[in-house]
Parts: sequence; C-alpha cells; structure tokens
Amino acid sequence: MTPDPDRIDHLLRQGVQQKVYPGATWAIGDADGIRLAGSCGLLDPTEPDHPMSQDAVFDLASLTKIIAVWSVIGLLLDQERLTLDDPLGTLMPDLNGYQLAPVTVRQLLTHTAGVPLRANLRNLYGTDPVQIRHGILREPLHRPPGQAVEYTDRAALILGFLAEHLTGTPLDQLVRTGIWQPIGMSATRFGPLPADLVPRCAPTEHDDETGTFRRGAVHDFSARVLGGVCGSAGVFSTVADLAKFLQHLLEPGAAKAFSPGWVQESLRIHTGDLRPAWGLFWHPASGTDPLDGLYRHYGFTGTGMWISPKKERWAVLLTSKLYYSRDRQPLREIRNAFRALAFA
Repeated sequence: MTPDPDRIDHLLRQGVQQKVYPGATWAIGDADGIRLAGSCGLLDPTEPDHPMSQDAVFDLASLTKIIAVWSVIGLLLDQERLTLDDPLGTLMPDLNGYQLAPVTVRQLLTHTAGVPLRANLRNLYGTDPVQIRHGILREPLHRPPGQAVEYTDRAALILGFLAEHLTGTPLDQLVRTGIWQPIGMSATRFGPLPADLVPRCAPTEHDDETGTFRRGAVHDFSARVLGGVCGSAGVFSTVADLAKFLQHLLEPGAAKAFSPGWVQESLRIHTGDLRPAWGLFWHPASGTDPLDGLYRHYGFTGTGMWISPKKERWAVLLTSKLYYSRDRQPLREIRNAFRALAFA
C-alpha cells in the first residue's frame, strides 16, 4: 500500500492546531530517495510570514546517537578497529581498574551496560570537558552489566569518547568526513549554527536566563557543557539530509560509509528475553512486533525517524515540540499515528 499524503497532512496539522508543536516537516521514501514529503505550520510562531519548509533546520537531540555515534561505531567495526564484544578496557587501557573496563561495546549499544541513567554532568564533574570525560569514564556502574535494559545518554557519550580515542580525531570531524560527506549530508553539522543558518532553525525551548527561545544553539545541557559536540546530542540537520541517511541504510555501500552488514546486525534484537527489546541503538517501533523489523529512534526536541528493510521504506518526522511543552504524550500519539500511516 502507498501512504496517503492527505491523511498525513491532516494528522500533522491537527498537532499544529492543538499546539503540540508550531510546525512539522516530514518525508517518506525508499532506497531511491524521497517518495512523499510535506510541511505544515510555522517555523517560529513569532514569525507568521515564515511557514515551515523542507529546508528548515532542527536540533536533532538524541538522533545524534544514530547519525553520529552509531554510524561511526559501524565504520570502525568495518575497519576492524573494534568488535562488538570487545571490553572497553581492551580498547581504552586507561579504563583498567575502573568498573567500566569489562563493559562491552555491544552492551553500550543495547543500553544494558549498567551505567548510571542520568548525565548530570555539571553537578557531578564541573564544567571542564577533560574532567567531565574522566568522570564519565570512571563513574561506578549502578548495576552489573547485562541485567537490565535502561536507556541512558551515557552510552552514547562513552561510545563517542571511544571513537575519538581509537582514531585520535574529534567526533564532529570524524563523523563529518567518515559518514556525512560520503552520504552527501551537506546540511548536517554540530552546533552552534553560524549566524546565516539561525533564521532557518526551528526554536526549541524558552530559556529563562536569556528571556528568549533557544535557536541555533543546542538545547541539550550535556552537549552545551561539552561545547556543543558530544555523542548524545548536538547535531542539527534537515529532513532532506536525514532522508539521504535513511536511504543509505536501505542501500549501504552505495556511498563509502558503513556497510550492509552493520545495518543488518543493528536492526535485529540483541537483548534476548530482556524488556524492552533493543537492537543496536535502534528500538523496535512502538505498537509493532519486534519481529516486524520496523525500527525507530526519537529525539527529545520532537524529532523522529523510522526504518523498515522488510518494507524497503523509511520515514522522518521533524517537529519542535519543546516550544510549547515538555509533555511527551501528545507527540507520542502523533508519532504513532504517523508511523502507522507511513508504513501502511
């Protein structure tokens, strides 16, 4: 079946009317590119003459975990610089003697590593990036690895540090040259955005300290304290660039980024009988059977993307739901309805 663009547009316009978000932009496609796309609402409610458009730039929040960290780990795996079951202490000898040393790459990618759930970087480690890195890597585990699936930003932070250690290259440079440029993602970058791109950026949350909405600078506090670049958040992008990324997932090897094997390995369950089920940084889509092979990842700012090799289809939905509220339920309902329409 072909998704109905009119029903999708009606659904997303309801979200605008109900003030779930000021506007939304979306795309659905396959290995050949975008098949359907649309936008509705406003980029910024204070600019009523500036409608949402396909070239709008969004703070991706936790989609950074996929398009930066997951991608780079796949690249390093293809280059045989690591394996999924390597203990971190083997890859980063300075971790030996700390509780993180026996944790494996696979356990971090499946959120079963047992690392602390909350980042709280400034409160725990201060504002010096070097001290923050040391603190994250030396923090005791809060439970033994492999016991439970617990989603945490720390997994991506640690894997970002690992990638930098193994390559001697900052994460932003590593992912730009190794992933985004080969795929053709020219509009994707870590923030803060240059001044000429800020007018195209969807504002996120009101900042009480400045009295303005945050726009062009990352919303996530962990990313801010680390200068805008880290494994868990910080990337800005457009629906067109994310379309290129997801297109590559359905036809990896067409560009010199990660391989088909990495995609296949990631989009299957790695957590056994533990619940919720996870692949490698990808989660079975809400409301679907894990055996269906439809995976997704969301960002706290209101972003989301889905991929189904079985249906040979992908979808992207970008909103800025933090503009009005941190309440997750209204957007959760819209996301689930969008996913159902996109993969009908």
